[in-house]
Amino acid sequence: MSQAELISQELDTAISSPTAQPYIPEPHDRRNPNAWDALYVDQAIPVDPISKGYMIRDLRNWTRSYLLVPIALIANLLLAIIMTVKRLLPFQFSNYTLMHQSAAWFLNTFVSPEACYLIVRHICLGSNIVNFLIDNGPDPAIEKSQLYPRTVGNLAENAFLEHDLILYNFVLDYSKAQREKPHWIEPVKERGLNFDSIKSVQVDIDFKKRRWLRILDLESAIELFKVFYSLCLTSDEFERAVLSLEFDENFGCYISALTGDYNWNHVITNRHPLAPESPFGAARNLLLHGIISEYLHRYLELRKEMAQTVSDR
Repeated sequence: MSQAELISQELDTAISSPTAQPYIPEPHDRRNPNAWDALYVDQAIPVDPISKGYMIRDLRNWTRSYLLVPIALIANLLLAIIMTVKRLLPFQFSNYTLMHQSAAWFLNTFVSPEACYLIVRHICLGSNIVNFLIDNGPDPAIEKSQLYPRTVGNLAENAFLEHDLILYNFVLDYSKAQREKPHWIEPVKERGLNFDSIKSVQVDIDFKKRRWLRILDLESAIELFKVFYSLCLTSDEFERAVLSLEFDENFGCYISALTGDYNWNHVITNRHPLAPESPFGAARNLLLHGIISEYLHRYLELRKEMAQTVSDR
């Protein structure tokens, strides 16, 4: 079965199963087509159907239309003040426990279940992708990620900090192993890729209990929390967290080197890590980072399914 056939089959299944799918397109009105339905059913860039449903619901959230712009303006003003003051202070301070516990409380109190689902899922996808690269890399003994939160409450256990540390330690370890074994990729391609780390993730979010304050869309929530994030980290740690968003292009190249397929890399928009973006655009870049992670993970899922189909013949 080809990649296009796999995508089409899963989309048809999702649309025909209302209990399993968070977004059901309306009947097609040719005189008044629904833009969100078109975005959902389009198969040009594969995305997990369940996650895509929650993405569309998040994008349609009224807070994104009416609150995002004023929230971003206020957040960037506060961010400028905090960054300036912390750079001028003769000392630095951080509080990881307060940051993560506050994040979990903020998400559970003010952020929509759809956005919470996407945030928790993103941490798990990052672990899958890193572990896939280790399994098929120059040194399979590199420490793998064990970071797989299932609930918003699990994020209070330093999940965001650990997510960044895992990324940076992986890049440093992976680069060192590549230098020590310059011809590592040939035997990996000869034996075939190991897709064991590309697995489904479990996210437990209760969509039935919708408290009246849980209204914020994903990007608005990130805009607000980046202010508190900058307050609870040292200046260097906050800079490191923002810079981590610039590694999307690198990870895309890591994957393409293994698969020999660079045709999909155009979907990666967080590019040029040697020309870092401003911290004031961190919320938008983090949103894009989450989408790109979904693209990349879905790409690997489809490669895994195709490889299994071939081996079963």
